[in-house]
Amino acid sequence: FDFQIGANVDVVGDAHKLSDFFEEESFDLIFSSAVFEHLYMPWVVAEEIQKILKVEGCIFIETHFSFNAHERPWNFFQFSEMGLRALFNEGLGFELVDYGLSNPMVGYFSHKADKYLRYRPLVELYCHSEILCRKKRSVKDFSWNDVDIDKIVNGTRYPIMDSKN
Repeated sequence: FDFQIGANVDVVGDAHKLSDFFEEESFDLIFSSAVFEHLYMPWVVAEEIQKILKVEGCIFIETHFSFNAHERPWNFFQFSEMGLRALFNEGLGFELVDYGLSNPMVGYFSHKADKYLRYRPLVELYCHSEILCRKKRSVKDFSWNDVDIDKIVNGTRYPIMDSKN
């Protein structure tokens, strides 16, 4: 499945409308690599994936966490592993199997950055983020307003900033 015709593409369409192309709960596995940063409404695609994935089926999503802007203007988002957890959450029927960041990078702010940032190193910089989930149940009337953030961040609170920062 892809947005445009190409090698190994069997179905051409928009991922925001997956259920228009496939019957409900028709896949055991959905694999997506380097796609989610190009989706203009990735939360809609998460719902569409939930519709076409069988209960007990798995999804693996790999996308960019830190990467150069590419294929513009079709480069909308960059995702941390927590961003992917927010998309594929318990309320939408998913159970987290594993998630993480991969391909560490080294970087620093250039001479063109604001003065206070120039040449400062960037830490915790990774190229990719990934998530592996299993669909535990079908969800019909899902609302993003009902997502329990405590289940995504394990009950933690937003970090308290040190007064020196």
